[in-house]
Amino acid sequence: MSVKIIATTPYEDQKPGTSGLRKRVVHFQQPNYVENFIQSLFDSLPEKQGKTLVIGGDGRYFNDTVIQIAIRMAAANGFGRVLVGQGGILSTPGASHVIRHYGAFGGIVLSASHNPGGPDGDFGIKYNASNGGPAPERITDAVYARSRVITEYKSADTPDVDLSRKGIQHVEGMIVEVIDPVADYAALMETLFDFDAIAAMFKTGFRMRFDAMHAVTGPYAKAIIEGHLGAPDGTVINAVPLPDFGGGHPDPNLVYAKDLYDLMMGPDAPDFGAASDGDGDRNLVIGRGRFVTPSDSLAILAANAHLAPGYAKGIAGIARSMPTSAAADRVAEKLGIEMHETPTGWKFFGNLLDAGRVTICGEESAGTGSDHVREKDGLWAVLLWLNIIARRGAGVDEIVREHWATYGRNYYSRHDYEEVDSETANRLMADLRAKLPALLADGFGGREIVLADDFTYHDPVDGSTSASQGVRIGFADGSRIVFRLSGTGTVGATLRIYLERYEAPGGDHERETQEALADLVALAESVAEIGARTGRAAPSVIT
Repeated sequence: MSVKIIATTPYEDQKPGTSGLRKRVVHFQQPNYVENFIQSLFDSLPEKQGKTLVIGGDGRYFNDTVIQIAIRMAAANGFGRVLVGQGGILSTPGASHVIRHYGAFGGIVLSASHNPGGPDGDFGIKYNASNGGPAPERITDAVYARSRVITEYKSADTPDVDLSRKGIQHVEGMIVEVIDPVADYAALMETLFDFDAIAAMFKTGFRMRFDAMHAVTGPYAKAIIEGHLGAPDGTVINAVPLPDFGGGHPDPNLVYAKDLYDLMMGPDAPDFGAASDGDGDRNLVIGRGRFVTPSDSLAILAANAHLAPGYAKGIAGIARSMPTSAAADRVAEKLGIEMHETPTGWKFFGNLLDAGRVTICGEESAGTGSDHVREKDGLWAVLLWLNIIARRGAGVDEIVREHWATYGRNYYSRHDYEEVDSETANRLMADLRAKLPALLADGFGGREIVLADDFTYHDPVDGSTSASQGVRIGFADGSRIVFRLSGTGTVGATLRIYLERYEAPGGDHERETQEALADLVALAESVAEIGARTGRAAPSVIT
């Protein structure tokens, strides 16, 4: 075997975040930066010899280059087989399913999710374990430790693999199979949802707009929504994945998907609007005249999941990330099922899903999924919404209003301060933590505080503990403010403020969200001194 062992020197900044290692493209293009991280990963994976590795990504700039590097290094490190999506394409949930479906050892997913692409944009590498989910912290910690002392990496001296051609090729004795990135995933969706009912709805004139944002879900949505379900051509727009996402920002929120929002609020709005992000794991759902918050979407999907064949027997439980609103908690209580609150990061749902403790999971950052894979899944959420609409014969607005009438409404919003100086952001959080005992004792702004802590999660399955997951301030009236630093950015720090106010059934559910939360916004600014510390007069993004 033609294996080269190449000397290298370590980098100090290869610590994976909640979704792997993310940096600017130019950062990854430093000499041996990619190779160091991948070798550190392989060195941290025992029993990999002869096993199957899945590789794919969202098609962003540098994706094709890193796939070839990873294939050559996989061959040199003893893997027996690599499955790679045609053209290098695999959505994050699609990759999770391929890992599980083929019993692979694990997979390398190349994506920076909803972050911008192109030569001046972002890139990311993460590892998914054999259950299809993001690597647990014991693996990512080991990778980081190895990356700080690495002195060499292994690579096969071979030409590039032709990723455009499906079928089997060989790299120095290792099988490389280029697979259809969509087929296996589409077949799985057909087992979960009532495709006949959804297709019949489209035949009656139901109109939909799905914005793939020139990201990875384009081929998936075209194949399933227009192909399997028979929606008219053009239902899926921006369907061709592009290295720079067409110059757009592939984050399906009301800022970067404003054209879709404006359409859905306009006089000729279709019945249903949706979008997904760079790697296909997030979703945006908008009905005619009604935006659905990710927190509400999680609760509504859980309450109605039984209408889809794959969940007809009911769900075992629900899990949500700590910053996500408590709307789903009320659904779990009514259904008499388990409810779990975890840190942000899909990897924390993995143990609960594997143990059968929960069926549906969600995060406020537009990620929703179930036990069909071990990642959040944007297209899955859209298809479940379509299934519910078809079975209930009601529009999005009606479904949302009926849900609030039954469970009450959690007014909810997230305010992001992006690219804040890291030292400033960390000092703000440290000072906020120091104030918590006094807040709990004395209250704040004339309000009684019943909870003031830095969230610590105790995994009920493996007993592990994850501390310092975000500052929570809970008020006696059920309102809540959460402060945390995001791990998904690549420049500086992103400070996220989550605001929540509960209005019980029979209350006023029709107020404008920011108006309903205005007093909490003022309290958050006052207690954390955001403007004075960051120099920002307003958040970068409000969702």
